[in-house]
Amino acid sequence: METVILDRRDRINTGEIEARLERFYEEGQRLPQDELEDFVDLMQVYEGAMYEISTKLDVLDGEFQVRFEHNPIHHLERRLKSVSSIIGKLERKELPFTVKSIRDHLFDVAGLRVVCNYRDDVYSVSNYLSAQSDIQVLRVKDYIKHPKQNGYRSLHVIYSVPVFLSSGEHYTPVEVQFRTIAMDYWASLEHALRYKTDLPDARLAEHSQTLLDCARSLQNIEAQMQNIHRDINGAPQSEEPPKSK
Repeated sequence: METVILDRRDRINTGEIEARLERFYEEGQRLPQDELEDFVDLMQVYEGAMYEISTKLDVLDGEFQVRFEHNPIHHLERRLKSVSSIIGKLERKELPFTVKSIRDHLFDVAGLRVVCNYRDDVYSVSNYLSAQSDIQVLRVKDYIKHPKQNGYRSLHVIYSVPVFLSSGEHYTPVEVQFRTIAMDYWASLEHALRYKTDLPDARLAEHSQTLLDCARSLQNIEAQMQNIHRDINGAPQSEEPPKSK
């Protein structure tokens, strides 16, 4: 079974980026003209890094099927931050809109969401990916073992992967979020609620509490289903998150 890969945007298009930048120029967020070409080149490097990681994950999923008759990855999604999102994040960090600011301070311009079937799969896939010799692990945040206060669970890993260009190799960060199917549909609903602005505060608070209760219930259900899966398929796999190299 092939990994289903979803792209949240089309492949990089220079004309589109220039058009989007022109719109922000009118709003006062100007990238120095001599950096425009560097910005376009940088976005192409981020895209290359994103595709490099997704190819590695696809190969890993295929190997699991051959060796264990089990596909750990249900599907994965790829996305590049939009120009507006990049500018917004730089503003929140009180940083100038320059190529250097993006390169030095933003580590999630390129991102993947890897949706796995079971919690064991999350840790197995992330660790096998982290062990590859050309991959560097920059940062790990394990919100599965340590959920956020609102109930959010996911494993976030920032990898650095080489992209080979005519000028040589460029190690580039990619943020990968690993989660199970249950974690993913919970997070999608919580995201929709968080950005739903036309509900009264009382309703928002009520739904937030219900979602927190659901997160705890899903955690228990997942643990039970994981145990059944382990019993059917053999010994449990590692539940240790990747280590920074």
